[in-house]
Amino acid sequence: MSVLPGPIRQIGYVVTDLERAMQSWVELGVAPWFVIRGLPMRAVYRGEPCQTTLSLALSNSGDLQVELIKQEDDAASIFTEFVGSSGPGYHQLAYWTEEFNETMDAVADAGWPVVWSGGEGFGVRFAYVEPPNSPATVVEISELTDATVASSTFIRDAAASWDGSDPIRELAG
Repeated sequence: MSVLPGPIRQIGYVVTDLERAMQSWVELGVAPWFVIRGLPMRAVYRGEPCQTTLSLALSNSGDLQVELIKQEDDAASIFTEFVGSSGPGYHQLAYWTEEFNETMDAVADAGWPVVWSGGEGFGVRFAYVEPPNSPATVVEISELTDATVASSTFIRDAAASWDGSDPIRELAG
């Protein structure tokens, strides 16, 4: 039995050129992209407080959400760590859970280290963990709330009905 709840809901890529990354996915038929730029992020990175600024883009391919993450500064974070060691590319798998505390208890019981976490003041708690023998650099666990359900449904439905127009859509941060 898995420590993680349900199916993989999202794959994440850390990128250094958000526009180029989105265009690459558009050419594969994945769009529209919903973009939030300049999002201030406070988190705990390997046990230390961290403040950084991110730009994010989200789209879907079927039920699977794709997230593109570009860090806008050089603060030490899980993202600069990845780019520094591997370069941009595939970074994480994400699971969404309504039972965040219980899932994190299971992660702790499994002995998986939490390497990036936050969201308490952001409205959605999240944690990136490093399970042994994972096919991803990290696994994200994200709290499923009414707002995240509505957002993911909106993005999935937009992708399902995408007519090829307006492939990149800016959202307020």
